[in-house]
Parts: sequence; C-alpha cells; structure tokens
Amino acid sequence: MAEHIIIVDKASDWPDEFPPLPVVAAKDYLAGTNHSSSANLRVINLCRSYRYGRLGYYCSLLAEARGHRVIPSVRTIQDLSRRSIYGLMTRELDEQVEAAISGQGLSPDTDHLRVWVFFGQCPFPQLSGLVKQIFDSFRAPLLRVDFKHKGGWRITGVRAVSFKALEAEQRLLFAQSLKGYLSRPWRKQKAGSSFKYELAILHDPKEKLPPSDNDALKRFIAAARELGMSAELIRKKDYGRIAEYDALFIRETTSIDHHTFRFSRRAQNEGLVVMDDPDSILRCTNKVFLEELLRANRVSTPRSLILRKGQEKDLHKQMSFPMILKIPDGSFSRGVYKAESKKQLRDICHRLFKESDLILVQEYMYTEFDWRVGVLDREPLFVCKYLMTSGHWQIYSHEKGDETESGGFETLAVEDAPSKVLKTALRAANLVGDGLYGVDLKQTPDGVFVIEVNDNPSIDSGVEDLKLGDELYRKVMASFRRRLDQQRTK
Repeated sequence: MAEHIIIVDKASDWPDEFPPLPVVAAKDYLAGTNHSSSANLRVINLCRSYRYGRLGYYCSLLAEARGHRVIPSVRTIQDLSRRSIYGLMTRELDEQVEAAISGQGLSPDTDHLRVWVFFGQCPFPQLSGLVKQIFDSFRAPLLRVDFKHKGGWRITGVRAVSFKALEAEQRLLFAQSLKGYLSRPWRKQKAGSSFKYELAILHDPKEKLPPSDNDALKRFIAAARELGMSAELIRKKDYGRIAEYDALFIRETTSIDHHTFRFSRRAQNEGLVVMDDPDSILRCTNKVFLEELLRANRVSTPRSLILRKGQEKDLHKQMSFPMILKIPDGSFSRGVYKAESKKQLRDICHRLFKESDLILVQEYMYTEFDWRVGVLDREPLFVCKYLMTSGHWQIYSHEKGDETESGGFETLAVEDAPSKVLKTALRAANLVGDGLYGVDLKQTPDGVFVIEVNDNPSIDSGVEDLKLGDELYRKVMASFRRRLDQQRTK
C-alpha cells in the first residue's frame, strides 16, 4: 500500500508530464476503495474545488474521519473561506511583508503583486521565508497570495486554488514542489472584575429553536457566579469583543458556514476555553463525517450509504423503502426526509443535490422515542427520552411551515438508564472530544444504534435538568472553571 496518495476529481486530470505518483479519483476515495482502513496514509487533496459541500471538501472531511494525514485539512479550508478568519492570521505576518517585498528589491512597478505558493515554495527567493510562514498558517497544496501597496505592502488575499489553473511553466514548478514536499516528513499544523474569570455565553434571542431557553441561560449565569466566574450573554454583534473574555460557551445552534464557527475559531485562537470548540463543530455538524467516524470505529449505526448524484437510480437495489435521506448539516430534524417510493426518492434527491454533492442515506428504524444522552467531560450528564411528534415519524415536525411541533419527553436519572445505551453513547461522544455533547440513539430488539452526536445539545429548563436541577448547570460551569484553572497553571 502506498504511503501517500494524490486525490484529483478525475484520474485524467493528472498531466502526463507530472511524476508517476499514486493518483486516486475523488469518487473512488469517497467510496473507500482500497484506502478507507489504511493507517497513517498521507493524502494530498488536489480537487478542483474545496468549497463547502463539494467533492474536495468531502475528501478532506472523510480523510480526517479515517485517520489519514490530509492537506488541506478541513480547518484550513474553513480558515481560507472567511476573510474575517484568515485576516487575523495575515495581520501577524504583515510586519514582515514590507521588508520582504521592498527591502529586498522585489518591489514591482504597480501597487499589486500576486504570488503562487506551491507547498511552501514560490518563484521568488526573496519571499521564501515569508511564504513558508504563510504555508504554515494555511497548509494547502497551492495558494494564491495577493499583496497590495497602500502605505506599505500588505497581504490582501489568500486563496487555495486548483493546479488546473496554472500555466505550463508554473505546473513544472508545482510538480517539483510536490515531489520535494513528499520527500519531507509530515509536519502537523500549529495551532476589571471581582470574579476570577469572565465567561461569554453566545446566544440569539430570536432563534426559534435555541439550544437553551431563557430560564436555562439564567441558571447557567447563576451557576457560574457560584463558582467565582462572571457570565455575560453576548450576540453575533459582539464578535470583536471575544478577546475580553476567558471562556466562550456557545448556546446558539452551530454550523460550519455560520458565525458560530467563526466565534469558536476566534476564541480558540485567542486562547479562550471554548465549548463548542471548532473541532467538535466540524465533527458533529456534518452527518457524512460522523457516519464515517462512527463506522470506522465500529460504533453501531443504522445501515448507511453515502450517496453521490446519479447513484439514486439504483439505490432501491441496495436499501429497501422506506429510507431516510439527510442533508449533511441539518439540525433539529431539518434537512431529514423519508422516502417511501422511487418517485419520492427521486424528488428528494433532486432538491438535496442542489445543496450538497453528497447525501447520507440510512435505513428507516421505527421507535416510539429516541434516547438522548448528554455527555460532559467523557461522563454522562443527563438522559432523556424524546417521544415522536403525534402523527409524525420524528421528534420534531416542520410540516406546518414556520410552526414547529415536538413530541413529549421523559427525563431519567443517569443510573436508571440502560447500561448499553450509556456505554454506546459514551463511545460515540468520546470519539468527538471531551466537551459537551448530546448523543441521539435508537434502541430496537437488534441493539442500540447511534443516530448522531450533537456538539450543541439542548439544555432547557424543566426538560434535561428535571432530575439534576441546578446541579446540571453547576456541572457544566464547573467544567469551565476546571479547564480555566488548569490553563492558568500551565
């Protein structure tokens, strides 16, 4: 088995003049052909687009789920997709830009300069030190870096691009740089109050289905104060104030292409203790990634398939109706559909493939309720049964447009929950991290199956806290306090 592979959209994309390397088409890698179980495989993702939901994005996503060492990582893809994120990093490099461009005789006649960076290399020796640092911050195979002179040279743009956009001479340098990169060992990416700590709680008072209601937020604040921390509710507009705090607690529904992820990433960069941390958001908000992660670690899930456009035509030969189709990043039962016929399957796929190149398909498992196990610091925090909505097959129903209906619930003491449910939930959550998670499971005569792991689980007053009461809120805030104390002693 090769120690490294090159992923391209189609095998024919690899030019004849490039070195003979193990090249794999994206569809074959996504299907797991010969590579899904290879440990320590080095993956160079050269797909044409890394945009969220496209093949290049999913190749990096599933590479991380499989334990492969991939470039670019999903975090790099996300960093490069948002000017607000990569601007934080490039500002740290701007002091060196002027010296690198003007100070070494490279200053061009215009006020713009574009530099291509191939695996940390570029055609200008004068910029070698600078581009290596840019590559360390954004480890992508091919970067296009734009500089502009406005009172001094500054970085104005960093973008990951496809080698297909290069001209013949640039391709030669790219191929040489790739060969040199593969010969080097893998290197991981770097990564006034009376209260002792200041905690920010991000929320959206207008959110229709928030992770915590107002009463729960008040109880989090009270629990924080009992433990010597000040807690303040903040909103999207407070992004620029993140550095004022010691910790960030996200109580707003998270998503990758959303300000919640930018808050989490910024908080982590500023050294804050943060829940949900960026890695947990990345791992939990995409159902395709979760399915691959759980399957790779032999955690029981409903029979599942990752579907690409065109494959729906023969899907009925592999899985019987009804079947469940999921958009990768849905939440609160949104983006989840049940197909009971070929026509419904075709219609649902037609809609969903407009949003994503991949869809998760799962066998339909009927149960009267779903288990939800809250997990904090790798230990069970609460256990609930969420009952299906009356006349519907999900715990949430969005069939009435803007109006959302939900079923009832039953909260159990942790010690009263089935041990198999608890053990399965912990196995799943611990694959994601050591933060706060909600694991949804179904229990049937055939066993216990994980449906998904939520990085931002619901904690509402009178529901999840029904057994523990205020102690649930103290446990969550105690986790922040412990992490902050440990951070301060390092």
